[in-house]
Amino acid sequence: MPDTHKALLQRTGHVVLERYGMTETNMNTSNPCDGERRPGTVGLPPPGTALRVADPQTGRLLHSDEIGIIEIRGPPLFAGYWRLPEETQEEFRPDSFFVTSDLGKVDSHGYVHIVGRAEDLITSGGFSLKRSRPRSTGCPASSSQLSLACHILIFGEGVMAIAVKQAEAALSEDAIRDCVAERLAKFKLPKRVLFAEQLPRNGRGKVQKNLLRDAYLDHDTPRAVATRD
Repeated sequence: MPDTHKALLQRTGHVVLERYGMTETNMNTSNPCDGERRPGTVGLPPPGTALRVADPQTGRLLHSDEIGIIEIRGPPLFAGYWRLPEETQEEFRPDSFFVTSDLGKVDSHGYVHIVGRAEDLITSGGFSLKRSRPRSTGCPASSSQLSLACHILIFGEGVMAIAVKQAEAALSEDAIRDCVAERLAKFKLPKRVLFAEQLPRNGRGKVQKNLLRDAYLDHDTPRAVATRD
């Protein structure tokens, strides 16, 4: 925050060097070591790294000072998620830019501002997790599940799984958790598992996560979710 930068400068005589990075990309941007360090920004992309801002829904490239999803391409970028080829493909544009899930803008001087994060990110106990696309649970009597965020005490957010049962199958919340516990780290395990007859999808077959959030989050009793015929 600019006020924090100013206070530290007054107390120590040093200007904070703020940077922005993530596990998949290493360092994305940095304020200059020698040059103007702009409070409230995370600086400029290093040589060889390309950064752009795009519309989260359409992928349309945005102009200076327009807020959208930050995308990165460059040598430090990872090759993909281990043993998750479909998820890797979803996170990359056809021209090899990686979609970061961070919302930001680039000002007229080229400095990058982080303004928030996309809704498809869960922060639980200090860990950042992506809400998953529907996939097979690998559990008997369950065809697929989708992860959302639910608000819980202490951790701020936790993982909620919306599971689709197979017809006339008897499957409990504890059974789902026990099944996925064999393959997931503890901080990724769902704090709650709710069941739905089907996941709402749009005309292109993609799950409409906004409808699931409206129906299941912050409500004691899930409401009906509209689905396409």
